[in-house]
Amino acid sequence: MKGKIPVLLIVMALLGIVIGLGSFTFIYGQGYAYLKDDPKACVNCHVMRDQYESWQKGSHKNVTTCNSCHTPEGLFAKYFNKAENGFSHSWKFTLHKYHDPIVIRQHNFNITMNACLKCHGTLMENSSHMKNLTEGRSCVQCHRNVGHSH
Repeated sequence: MKGKIPVLLIVMALLGIVIGLGSFTFIYGQGYAYLKDDPKACVNCHVMRDQYESWQKGSHKNVTTCNSCHTPEGLFAKYFNKAENGFSHSWKFTLHKYHDPIVIRQHNFNITMNACLKCHGTLMENSSHMKNLTEGRSCVQCHRNVGHSH
């Protein structure tokens, strides 16, 4: 029993350090802002400023937010995706391991494509656009600057 107490103390101390540093980072990085639907949260990271500014000038500003196009439907899926992206973004930003301009990951690209189709799918059913999609083309190949510039 005596040998387990120091191990338990070490584990508790390490856990405290991880929780403490994680909490500090979350508060310092304004991570709580990502729990809301305010696009200003996306510019907490300076590499997103161009995307935010171009979204403000774009045609979707009055009908969408970042979450409209970049998170999946459903409460759990939305916040799981936001948490995974938030961790990934903060990790890459802290270690300076990101492309500038940023490049969307395939998983997030698929979410965005589904968002395009959610709003514009019925419009496309009777058009040549659907043929383009079935041939592997994406909405942003032709409509690159609709949401924001890339």
